[in-house]
This record gives sequence, C-alpha cells and structure tokens, in this order.
Amino acid sequence: MKFSAAASILLSVALSYSGSEVSGFAISNPSLTNSRNVVSAFGVSRRGPAFDKSSLKMNAESTDGATNIKVGVIGCGRIGIVHLGAITKAPNVTPVIVSNPTVSKAEAAAKQYGVARFTADAMDVITDPEVDAVWICSPSQYHADQIKACAANGKHVFCEKPIATDLPETVEAINACNEAGVKLMIGLQRRFDQNFLRVKDAIVRREVGKPIVIKLCSRDPSPPPFQYVKGGGGIFADMAVHDLDMTRFLAGEDPIDIMAVGSTHIDKSILELEGSERYDTATCVVRYPDGLSAMVDVCRQSSYGYDQRAELLGTMGMVTTDNVYPNTAKIFKNDFTGNADMPYDFFLSRYNEAYVTETIAFCESLVNDSAPPCTGSDGLAALVMSLAADISAAENRWVKFSEVIERVYCVDSSHCENLAQSDAIPEGFRPPSTVDDLLVPVAPVKKEPFYADKTEDYVEAEVEEEIELEGQTRAQKF
Repeated sequence: MKFSAAASILLSVALSYSGSEVSGFAISNPSLTNSRNVVSAFGVSRRGPAFDKSSLKMNAESTDGATNIKVGVIGCGRIGIVHLGAITKAPNVTPVIVSNPTVSKAEAAAKQYGVARFTADAMDVITDPEVDAVWICSPSQYHADQIKACAANGKHVFCEKPIATDLPETVEAINACNEAGVKLMIGLQRRFDQNFLRVKDAIVRREVGKPIVIKLCSRDPSPPPFQYVKGGGGIFADMAVHDLDMTRFLAGEDPIDIMAVGSTHIDKSILELEGSERYDTATCVVRYPDGLSAMVDVCRQSSYGYDQRAELLGTMGMVTTDNVYPNTAKIFKNDFTGNADMPYDFFLSRYNEAYVTETIAFCESLVNDSAPPCTGSDGLAALVMSLAADISAAENRWVKFSEVIERVYCVDSSHCENLAQSDAIPEGFRPPSTVDDLLVPVAPVKKEPFYADKTEDYVEAEVEEEIELEGQTRAQKF
C-alpha cells in the first residue's frame, strides 16, 4: 500500500518516536472517536511512547497524598489572567511564579492570586527548578521559541494557539516536546465549551443518525482595528481557524480538501491589504470521508453580539446550539418577543467557562500523568486547514490539505523549511513507497537550554495584543 507525500512528511516531522500504528488519514484522537488510538497524517497517538516516557519531577506532595503540580505562567494580559484564575481553581495545582515584560502586570497578577514570585523575564519561569509545567500566554510570535525552551528544560507546556506563526516552526516546536518527552497542550477552547461538547456527544451516540452536514458560524460583535488586521495572518488564520478545528473535532475524521472564498463588506480600509487580510467575511466548505461535508461562515461584525452557533444534520434528525446570553430573561410585548439582552459581546465572556474547563483538563493530565486532551498535533492540523483555506481563496479552487503538508521539508527534527519558498527541491526529499518509510524516527538531537532576551520586542508585541483585545470589545449594540 502506498501513502501520499503528505502523510510521509507530517509523520516524519511531527513524530519523534516510532512504534505507533499508522492508518493513512484515519483519525487518531480519542477525543474524536472511540476507536483504538493510531497515528495519521493529522493526528498523533495519545498512547504512544512520547507520553509513556513522560514523567513529572514532582516537587511537592499535598497532605492527602495526591501529587501537587507546581506551574508558572508567562504573560499576564487578559488571557493569561483567565488561565491563572483557572489554575487556582484546579485541585492539586499551585502557581508559583508569573512573568510579564511589563513587570507591574506580573506583580499585580501575583498579588491577586497569591503567587509567591513574579518577574519580567519569561526565562525565569522556564528555568525555575520548582516549575513542573508552564502556561504560555504571550504574544503569538514568541510561542515557538518558548515551547522549545520549555522542552529543553524539561517543562510540560500549555500554549495558547497558535503554536507558531508558520508551519515549519510549528513542526519544530512539536518535535522539541516529543523528543523531550514533555506534554504539550494547545488552547483550542471551543472544544471544551458545553454547547459544542453536547453536539459532539450527540454524534458519538448517533442520536440523530449518521452525520451528513456540519454547519458552523462565527461572527464577531465588531471588527478589530486596522493595526490588528495588518500582519495578523488573514481571516482564515486568525478567525476561522477555531471553526475549522471544530469541524474536525465534530467530524471525528481527518479532512480531505477545502474550498474557501472571501469578501469585504464591513471595513473597506482593509482592501489595501494583501491576501486574506483584505477579507472581513469568508465561507469555507470542507469535505470529509464518506461524503460528510462541513460549512463554515465567518464575519468580523454582527450587530447583535457574539454569534457562535453549530448545527449537525444527521440521517435521523438534527442537533443545533444557540448563542450564550448573560441571562435567561425574555421580554414579551405586542411588537417584540425574545431575549431581554443580546448575546455576550466578548470572547472572554462567551468562553470563560470553556477556558476554565480546558485549564483544569490539562492540570488533571499533569496530576494523573495522562495524555492532554488537545495535543500539539491538533494545533498543527488546525494551522494546516487555515493555510489550505488561504490558498483556496487566493486561487479559487479546491485545495487538498496534503498540498500544504507536502511543502514542509525537515533536514532534522529541529530544522524545517517551507519548500514553497525554496527554488530547489532538497536532495533526499521524495515520497515514501512503503509503510516502513513512514516509521523512520527522527534522529534525537541533544538540545542545550535556550536563553534569549527579547524583552523589548515582547513589550511591543504585548501592546499589539492589547490592541487586538480592545478591538474585540467594541461591540455594536442596539
């Protein structure tokens, strides 16, 4: 049996161990299916040696005998504070140090949540001998280096998406964790939202029969500032990525290809930007095996709050979700019947419970030394899907996800490149012809602890992050 170059490349670069099962593009995620865990072009086995060899160096024991995990948090902006608050609610987990380049924010967070130490330098968190795991809540451009640094120092990692801003760096960061035997969980919080989980449960239980069509919509209350959109990676990478990931989560299968289109209706100023950054509205159709299709529509503005809904049509019925409101009050008048207030108008409010749930889930995986429920490979798959959508919109055609994966070439586990940016195909880059070709492990590379001083750039990026969050709070209300 022959496998595509896509399967070969992603497996060889995203896995740093052998011995796992391979099944073409079959799903390998226990959160997606009840079948036995395997490895696929998108997924990584949850029961492989990368997790079996992982062991926490426990620094303390709680009085009831349960393991007490000590953690550090990098980034004390609003999302960092959300996670820090969730960490304090998790049993047998103690935050011991926080960092932020604007040290006053770290100090304030430490005081608010009773954290013993604070610092301006993220490396103080990563190299702290007390810390078992690190929460990375810094600006996106620092994620990959900080993940690698954590792996080099034996720290388990929770990282807000994305893992990195491009595919090769994403692969390198995952490899670093796989080789070091540390857990890596990516923050795709919608997977932990009770509304989406109920749809997933209906699929698993076949409550509405065999799935036929999945529909998702994601519409922000108001568009972000121009400064955020410029250089933000485009509407598929910075917005639709959550919905694309959710289609995969609900489908329980790895996708085949995608067709995407974009347009501009809300903010005409962004028309001067390049690629999908010039779109404020987009639609995607994703094809899955056995005829299942998923449709996603996203828009940077709705006039009625944060619109996040899901629908599944099955052979025996349909399941759908509504938006989340601040309360259940309704008004009944001769000219109006409906909710008294609009849906939540900010993502931190809408998904607050989901952020807490995902944080506690990772804490539990640390305490129990079990596999995290949303791995680096899930983050990698979401990135691949968003990149394929970008290509589809630009070239007006169906794009196989394998096209994106095939562009990655790794000299070794720590040095990858995008062949689309290269003039020549590297020597030795060729599709596999046998299953054995897929199981060749990446040679282990001894890594020295990573030290870097990027405080000045980090402060600048932190300001950009605040602009993003500010832009998402500017909801239009009636």
